Amino acid sequence: MHLPSLLANARVSSWSRWWLNRVLPFAIPFNRPHGFKVHPLPAGGISVRIPYRRSNRNHIKGIHACAIATASEMCSGLSVMEQLDPKRYRLIMRSLHMAYHYQAKQPATAKCVPAAEEIAERVIRPLASQDKVDYSSTVEVHDEDGNHLATGTVVWQVKEWSKVRTKV
Repeated sequence: MHLPSLLANARVSSWSRWWLNRVLPFAIPFNRPHGFKVHPLPAGGISVRIPYRRSNRNHIKGIHACAIATASEMCSGLSVMEQLDPKRYRLIMRSLHMAYHYQAKQPATAKCVPAAEEIAERVIRPLASQDKVDYSSTVEVHDEDGNHLATGTVVWQVKEWSKVRTKV
């Protein structure tokens, strides 16, 4: 599975989008119970739909803060990895900061749209002279009514696989 091409195909093909959403729960088993659906955005970037269902709800019948945070992490990571070759670069989350603004009482969508030029400038070029680079991306989460539920800031450490010292 070559993630960038899989995401690019899912952007224009409903069959590829279906296939992507069948493969990701097995590639990322931790996220399987949430039932997230990934939708590559037409102009670039990723959106992740968070269903309003029992497994994602908290004790006051809202979408749990951790489900929103997990969707934000997934959205951000996929949006960065669609610009990078996963066979060449390793991506590890260094930090996740969430600011919650509104209670989620219906399905929600997390969106992250990093520009290809930004990733080239802040990740790929610096890696020519450094072993690792930190890249920060912002994810906004809105519900179906357009209410701004949360803003996530995810900091990723990007490193070439050849520079990784631990065994996989």
